[in-house]
Amino acid sequence: MRRLLIVSPHFPPVNAPDMQRVRMSLPHFAEFGWEPRVLAVDPERVECVREPLLLGTIPPHVPVHRAGAFDVRWTRKLGVGALALRALPFLHSAGTGILRRHKSDLVYFSTTMFPVMALGRLWKRHFGVPFVIDMQDPWVSDYYDRRPRAERPPKYRLARLMHSVLEPFAMKAVDGVVAVSTPYHETMRERYPWISPDVCRTIPFGASERDFDVAAKMVWNNPFFTPGDGLIHGVYVGVLGRVMGETCRAICRAFRRGLDTAPGLFSKLRLHFVGTDYAMGDRARATIRPLAAEAGLEKFIFEDTDRVPYFAPLRLLRVADFLFVAGSDNPHYTAWRIIRTSSRESRYWRCFTSKAVSCQSSKAREPGASLSSEGMTTRQKSRRSCTRP
Repeated sequence: MRRLLIVSPHFPPVNAPDMQRVRMSLPHFAEFGWEPRVLAVDPERVECVREPLLLGTIPPHVPVHRAGAFDVRWTRKLGVGALALRALPFLHSAGTGILRRHKSDLVYFSTTMFPVMALGRLWKRHFGVPFVIDMQDPWVSDYYDRRPRAERPPKYRLARLMHSVLEPFAMKAVDGVVAVSTPYHETMRERYPWISPDVCRTIPFGASERDFDVAAKMVWNNPFFTPGDGLIHGVYVGVLGRVMGETCRAICRAFRRGLDTAPGLFSKLRLHFVGTDYAMGDRARATIRPLAAEAGLEKFIFEDTDRVPYFAPLRLLRVADFLFVAGSDNPHYTAWRIIRTSSRESRYWRCFTSKAVSCQSSKAREPGASLSSEGMTTRQKSRRSCTRP
């Protein structure tokens, strides 16, 4: 068996989107001849929702090594809160120790904490071990350069400068690139011509049937609505934020138009947006709630910014009358929850900007019916074969 070191700073019991690919894939590495071990950050040093049930989905034979991180209570006083920066020296030290003891055949980075990926080149220089990078999001992007200054994240210029240095540093020595969307590694090849198409692969987000089984057995009460109350409840679970602003405004405009033209139907609709901000507590910011209030839709559109554990939303998605998936104004954005939920759910509506809809439609197995309004497109999928618990 070939030895594989997987670097995923977020890892159970921490519930973070960027570790789900690793978690779901761990049971399958052995059948392809790989013996994985994971390097992650100590959950005590991570600001994130925890989901202890996730630990039960990790194969018991897979070793998990934990690295430390500087305490965020102290680093935030210096203006540094990002886990990637707080944990970087600790991950480097822990990874060096693992590679020295276990002599891995490959290092695989799967995370959206991009500065950590630069460790691949350092370890390759020291140990001669090749490394592969999994692109779940673009690393260096000019997205916010094209947005008004007020819409840019705090410290954007400093962060972009850092990524502009670290990305070419890592890509100069990378041995393979995996991406959830083909344009991600195409951009890497345009930017770094020495990266061959032969070492690039597209692997979309996946789903685990076992997760639905775990969710079905857990004790859970629905805090958002009462099923069977005579209303039609649609649910969206996931982050919104600045990149969804255009979509959220269009949702509100379309809902208001629906109330004016088909009040019998739209007066019964309720849209629930859950877990919409990565920030915790008072630092969380609502995206669609203020837009709904502006349009007089507070009775119809609800937003809960608090991040939620992993399995409870699976139950919530199952009891919803339909799922609502909002796209960003990035045409290559991949809505991973479509993949995670559509295999089990009976209905979902998708809403993307017109420039993104052709890209997203090509990823859907059954496009379904569509309608357009003010530059937005919504699509519905229905499968009568699906059942509810």
